[in-house]
Amino acid sequence: MLPPAGTEVVEVAGRLVQGSAQLFVERRARIDRLVIGGRGQRQEDNRQQGCGKRMGSHTASPFLVGRPGLGRFDARPKRIFTPAWLAGLAVAALLAAATGAPAAGRLLVTVGEVTPTTAVVWARAAGEGEVTVEWGRAGSTPASRTVRVERDADFTTKVTLTGLTPRTGYAYRVRSRGETVSGELVTAPGTNEPGPVTFLWSGDLGGGGFCRRVDRGYPIFRAMARRPADFFLFVGDTIYADRRCGVRENVPGADFIATRLEEFRAKHRYNREDAAVQDFFRRTPVYVIWDDHEVRNDFAGSTDPLMPVGRRAFLEYWPLAPPAEEPARLYRKFRWGRLLEVFILDTRQYRSPNGDPDGPGKTMLGAAQRRWLIEGVSASTAVWKVIVSSVTLSVPTGRTHRDSWSNASVFGLPQEGTGFATERDLILRRFRERGLRNLVFVTADVHHAELIRHHPAPEFSFHEFIAGPLSATQGGPRPLDAALNPRSLFARGGVNNFGEITVTAAHLTVTLIDEAGDVLFTHTIGPE
Repeated sequence: MLPPAGTEVVEVAGRLVQGSAQLFVERRARIDRLVIGGRGQRQEDNRQQGCGKRMGSHTASPFLVGRPGLGRFDARPKRIFTPAWLAGLAVAALLAAATGAPAAGRLLVTVGEVTPTTAVVWARAAGEGEVTVEWGRAGSTPASRTVRVERDADFTTKVTLTGLTPRTGYAYRVRSRGETVSGELVTAPGTNEPGPVTFLWSGDLGGGGFCRRVDRGYPIFRAMARRPADFFLFVGDTIYADRRCGVRENVPGADFIATRLEEFRAKHRYNREDAAVQDFFRRTPVYVIWDDHEVRNDFAGSTDPLMPVGRRAFLEYWPLAPPAEEPARLYRKFRWGRLLEVFILDTRQYRSPNGDPDGPGKTMLGAAQRRWLIEGVSASTAVWKVIVSSVTLSVPTGRTHRDSWSNASVFGLPQEGTGFATERDLILRRFRERGLRNLVFVTADVHHAELIRHHPAPEFSFHEFIAGPLSATQGGPRPLDAALNPRSLFARGGVNNFGEITVTAAHLTVTLIDEAGDVLFTHTIGPE
């Protein structure tokens, strides 16, 4: 059994639980308004949320099974653990994350790929030796697994937690070389569970010299930590391997362009060492995908000689669990109860060269992934189908050649070009022919926030939600691809940002939030 809590630590932990419970009640009340409120009330909520700050804060705590938005339709927080060792570690992590200081120690931890019965804990130790992961829930004997880390994988490892119970909170701790790091997670619900789900998404971290500031690190992760979520979708450009961080205000250690394996690893390690990043990724499961800057700008995996080494570092540094028969496969899907299924695309590994003219032979996904996407989304029984694409469907990007799905000119006008619109339109046509409804694409890459409704055919429409950057050069809105008959609902550039989506039985609500935690815009749609 886990050791009992000490009196002094329990008192501190009690305050953490009390703060989280209050936020849980507030969040539950807001979801209830969305579920049972009338149309006028929802519009009033949207106006209020879009004009002012979201008040309140959340302290990530390893003691709750039901964090805000995660409970079984009630507002009673349930304990995972109350051991002194875990409470003390949680307090220390919160104090570190409140400043721009480096993460304490050198043991790095991230949790991800959560399912109803499994999760993956990733760790990077300070050197060769053993890493032990222990996990469990309140009143149970913790499970434990010890693995050895070697220099060949840059001292990284992944431990898959198995035998977990759906929609249940677990605490874990990782030990190596005298250091201990704690974290928490809540497993996904079963396929038929009707409960609500909340998740965040964004992309683009550490680009254009906007790297870890000495005085504050990556502050947007503290803003995200204050919005309790079931999981985070990291939609590409998790590093900028092809950009220097040589700005005086930045933490040193990434002022180079990566061309060798150890340099790609160092770029990942540099971002992960930030205290706020560590605090967030230990307590919010991540599903991650790459884009171009994990290798270099606008790369096509089918021809780029650096792709294999960039891919190896990416696989080593994230809690990914590709199938044994396809160890380099990154596209995948996961289900979150009755309401949501998420399909994550790999838009880099299989793509044709960007300079090739668009046409039936040009592909971004490759034949196998395209077939997997069309069949999987069409067969999904979830109310909402979310497709994660690291590049946008409707914003033309690329200088000499198009890099996103769009073929359009800089004015948004369709043209014969070098994009991937032929494949995009084929996929959308298959969805339309099969009568698909409640389809949302979440994207990043263009360094501005935007919500778009596409209506390419009278009987077919879908949404595209764009967020980012987390910390990078800030872009701005531009003309959208007219071939999709788009209508921009909101667009904002010049600000670091992330998005939040809450799905209930009655609605999907999307909110765009800036680095300070202020709400930029909120929009609610109902299922068809």
